[in-house]
Amino acid sequence: MNRQPEPRQAIALKYDGKQAPTLTAKGDDELAEAILKLAREYEVPIYENAELVKVLARMELGDSIPQELYRTLAQIIAFAWQLKGKFPEGFDPDAGPVERDITPPK
Repeated sequence: MNRQPEPRQAIALKYDGKQAPTLTAKGDDELAEAILKLAREYEVPIYENAELVKVLARMELGDSIPQELYRTLAQIIAFAWQLKGKFPEGFDPDAGPVERDITPPK
């Protein structure tokens, strides 16, 4: 049985630090490669997770990420910020890891 390879997918999120991240771009194959190329050109951190991309690619452009994914995306955003040497206001990167509940209020 010949299985077709899964198309290469990519998504882009925008996060302003105030609202939930929103989906700003999504695409398969050539469009996915163009999204990744732009990210590299502008030194936007790239996080590869095919399963997460499949979930987020079902959203419409401009949609905020679902509440169920807040924790996952918060960890990815925090990692991306650290790569760029950025930290939230009042955060002391030398204080060591701190366990925090980042579950949004209901």
